[in-house]
Amino acid sequence: MSPKVALQYLLPHRLLTSLAYRMARIRTRWFKDWLIGLVIRQFRVDMAEAADPEPRNYPHFNAFFTRELAPGMRTADPDPATLVMPADGKVSQVGRIEAGRIFQAKGQAFTAAELLGDEAMAAPYADGWFANIYLSPRDYHRVHMPWTGTLVETLHVPGRLFTVAPWGVQAIPRLFARNERLVCHFDTDFGPMCSVMVGALLVSGVESVWNGEEIPPYAHKPVRRDWRGRNITLARFAEMARFNYGSTVILLFPRDAVTLDTIATETVTRLGRRLGQVNALR
Repeated sequence: MSPKVALQYLLPHRLLTSLAYRMARIRTRWFKDWLIGLVIRQFRVDMAEAADPEPRNYPHFNAFFTRELAPGMRTADPDPATLVMPADGKVSQVGRIEAGRIFQAKGQAFTAAELLGDEAMAAPYADGWFANIYLSPRDYHRVHMPWTGTLVETLHVPGRLFTVAPWGVQAIPRLFARNERLVCHFDTDFGPMCSVMVGALLVSGVESVWNGEEIPPYAHKPVRRDWRGRNITLARFAEMARFNYGSTVILLFPRDAVTLDTIATETVTRLGRRLGQVNALR
């Protein structure tokens, strides 16, 4: 085990992430302008894509990091039968769920039941499809809907906050099934669909459009919320949630309802591009 991987096991994940949460909301002008400028330079953030391209206008770092895109900067694939990419970022993996297992990286896998924290809710995805999209610090940090869905249930699963950078994904077993995450179950006209917002080291929070801030607080036991009957329906390409720092979103689909495209690992993608095809509606 390399020293940087060993360090991931030793670091006080929640303490460091809580500190990052507070720092990201400091409104002292010189500090927040310095931090925003540092990230723009370090990660080559393209502010021309932002609804407000002036970095100094953001009241704190988190407002900058969760910035809106300018109107028309992203559009959905014009074919209404296609699933669309939920976010800007890089494709970590896209493929089939084989015997209930999701491929993470060479020599690494985890089960859908581990990821979702519930064997019964994972059952519809046996031998189905998954897509794993990594959002780097330079990316747009809002996650959108790949298809129109009505919210059924969420489950906040407690866990670690390992890095989700590519080197960590390759080295840390079952990483995505071990990190703190918000599991969002939807009902669609092709069947169930799941979107999992996976936290990571220094990821200071997850917010949903229907309930605001979901993480923190950090969970000590699973927190389940039933949204049936609330009529929370989000359209294809609509915003669903956001990370208050870069992380990973994982999508799950049933076996026969859709077919995902073959997309190479590390492919740079953008919100709204084609992810796959819906085969049949109920």
